[in-house]
Amino acid sequence: MARVYTKIGDIFSVDLEHGTKKYFQLIAYDQTQLNSDVIRAFKTEYPCGPHPDISDIVHGEVEFYAHCVTRWGVKMDLWTKIGKSTELGDISKILFRDSIDYGAKVGEETIKISQNWYVWHINDDQFTYVGELEGENRKAEIGVVVNPFDIVKRIKTGYYDFVYPQFE
Repeated sequence: MARVYTKIGDIFSVDLEHGTKKYFQLIAYDQTQLNSDVIRAFKTEYPCGPHPDISDIVHGEVEFYAHCVTRWGVKMDLWTKIGKSTELGDISKILFRDSIDYGAKVGEETIKISQNWYVWHINDDQFTYVGELEGENRKAEIGVVVNPFDIVKRIKTGYYDFVYPQFE
């Protein structure tokens, strides 16, 4: 298989089961989180067939932001690169969260509600420990690097399929 290259601005489509598709865009690389790709996924569903105007896509409502490796999704044939736009939105306002309670040792039960949260913006110098999530921090997106299958699951259903602590 040929090498797959993705760049900031690239737009991808994900086919849905009921004859529609959704789009997302690679908008940044986050050195705070393993230099992973940051995407913004758009809420609008479009009919299959010719792609809508790229300007309409990138000016649509954002459903969520996530970290992933976009080239893996292309290689796995989970999404298709369809174009590019220099319109990336305001990435300075995007907030991510992670908990030190994520995961569990073998034989231990996972923590369902965490009071140990970190938050950060794209390319912050470091994570900021906030403890309990309050105020605007409750709107922060889960900041772990998500595998392509889970990105598609969230695009299709609105939620991830993996176990992750909640904050309430």
